[in-house]
Amino acid sequence: MFKLSEIKELIKLLDQTSIHELEIENEGSRLLIRKPHKTETVVMNPAPAPAQIVTPPSVPPTRPAVTESSAPAEASSAGQAAAEEAGLHRIVSPMVGTFYRAPAPDAPPFVNVGDRIDEKTVVCIVEAMKLMNPIEAEVSGEIVEILAENGQLVEYGQPLFLVRRH
Repeated sequence: MFKLSEIKELIKLLDQTSIHELEIENEGSRLLIRKPHKTETVVMNPAPAPAQIVTPPSVPPTRPAVTESSAPAEASSAGQAAAEEAGLHRIVSPMVGTFYRAPAPDAPPFVNVGDRIDEKTVVCIVEAMKLMNPIEAEVSGEIVEILAENGQLVEYGQPLFLVRRH
């Protein structure tokens, strides 16, 4: 069985190279990571194992987020098409990690629906390997929709916010 921390590290390393596919087998488990346009991870085990999501004790998630490996790709492509038709910009996660809307559990969220933002506005934090990474909007506009839940595990390239550009 592969540990989540090991998978995250492999994805990070693969993302920094020109290698497009990596396959590893270990004790009956197989890990396949492909990188055509974005990193895609598939873990196959002979017997299903319960998913473990580890979050910092200071920030409890609003609800656990466990998704099937094919669901993000389908939801992402459907959401992408709808967003493009509506002329909305997607702010996506630049890494695998845990999504947080606020800098601390008792602090207000960085942004809410209806807020005006600019390129340097911090919209959330994605925690990866115990590092808190502030994510900037990189566009000016208005937050139309927040697509991730506080404390949710997010994938590389997963849409987090929809923004109407101004």
